[in-house]
Amino acid sequence: MQATRDRQKSYADVRRKPLEFQVGDRVMLKVSPWKGVVHFGKRGKLNPRYIGPFKVLAKVGTVAYRLELPQQLSRVHSTFHVSNLKKCLSEEPLAISLNEVHIDDKLRFIEEPLEVMDREVKRLKQSRIPIIKGRWNSRRGPEFT
Repeated sequence: MQATRDRQKSYADVRRKPLEFQVGDRVMLKVSPWKGVVHFGKRGKLNPRYIGPFKVLAKVGTVAYRLELPQQLSRVHSTFHVSNLKKCLSEEPLAISLNEVHIDDKLRFIEEPLEVMDREVKRLKQSRIPIIKGRWNSRRGPEFT
């Protein structure tokens, strides 16, 4: 029984890499879409997957880290599991700021339509399908519709 468990663990560990951060490292924090659940293929194509960077303040246990969060995320608990973090490899000006992304206290996107830009009705056999092109508040510019 133990040999079978060890064999299955070795197969699973081939694709897994251990993540560890040091105090003072810069990390990115994973956020989910506004619906709260990430379905495969259902998340927004242009939505940022990670926000940050944030500074690691302390290691809590073996797989959790406490981050230095800004005032906009004061309602969010500051301790996160290592699976929700990613090492920040870019310089700080290239990172996505929190002013451009609307996030609630459960780290979910808040997307709301700002305006309707174009409207069209397509005919499919006996039915008519309205197609609406709109601008959303979570995109960073007029080209994202």
